[in-house]
Amino acid sequence: MKTYYDPEDLKKFGKVSEWQPELGKKFFDYYGNVFEDGALTKREKTLIALAVSHAVQCPYCIDAYTEDSMEQGFDEEQMMEAVHVASAIKGGATLVHGVQMMNKYKDLSM
Repeated sequence: MKTYYDPEDLKKFGKVSEWQPELGKKFFDYYGNVFEDGALTKREKTLIALAVSHAVQCPYCIDAYTEDSMEQGFDEEQMMEAVHVASAIKGGATLVHGVQMMNKYKDLSM
């Protein structure tokens, strides 16, 4: 069954540079540098990337960072906990915007 999301497309990610090589190179250089050890380890950054992948709902990223997380030695409990952290932050961000709605409602109903 063909779907809009094709897991095989992840393998083609590098090809996004073909139509804009200069910007593609800059992006991939930056992307690679971000994941090098720094104040955070590559391992820690991988788990953060897994959580963010879920928050932005990128199936390609979820596949890639699930695999990377496993390769970095994270277990299923750690990975799911990271997903729950992302969920809590995203849910909280949605709810806190409810204050804006409450303020607007109060302004309009006066």
